[in-house]
Amino acid sequence: MGLPGSGKSTVGRQLARRLGLRFVDSDQVIELRLGCSIREYFEREGEDSFRDVEEQVLDELTLSQSAVVSTGGGSVLRASNRRRLQERTITFYLHSTPDEVFKRLRHDQNRPLLQVADPLARLRDLYRVRDPLYRQSAHFVIETGRPSVASLVNMIVMQLELSGGAAAATGVPVAAGPNQSRAESSASNP
Repeated sequence: MGLPGSGKSTVGRQLARRLGLRFVDSDQVIELRLGCSIREYFEREGEDSFRDVEEQVLDELTLSQSAVVSTGGGSVLRASNRRRLQERTITFYLHSTPDEVFKRLRHDQNRPLLQVADPLARLRDLYRVRDPLYRQSAHFVIETGRPSVASLVNMIVMQLELSGGAAAATGVPVAAGPNQSRAESSASNP
């Protein structure tokens, strides 16, 4: 999970490949269910209606077994989603600053929440609201910064192995130390 443009889908695909699991992008599942793009639905029906559909899809996806799921950037806005992520999954927050995300997305026309006069200001607002919610929901925080996708995947796999989560994720036993608190097990604690 993370802000729009934090690399969730890109890292998720590579992580799934590395772990031998299927990859699911919740936004793609939502679009299939809606029969149109999220942007179109958002404009036509509004954010609340979209969040209802997102909540249903996330509920279903967090009951699925053995998959890497990329969530929509706003999925943490609802307490029920945060609770499901925390209780049913091993969740990684791909932490990116608004400035980093803006550099990646400044020409992207497909993100409805960023189709505003000042997208950087909008990203800063999203970050202010969502960062505490991502942290509340996440088991691990991964700083995206400048590392390559392969490096980010390696960091996630390392955290899974250290926490014993790789066994749960892949069904393959791994050596793991005792369970750690969320702060102790974070790849980064900004």
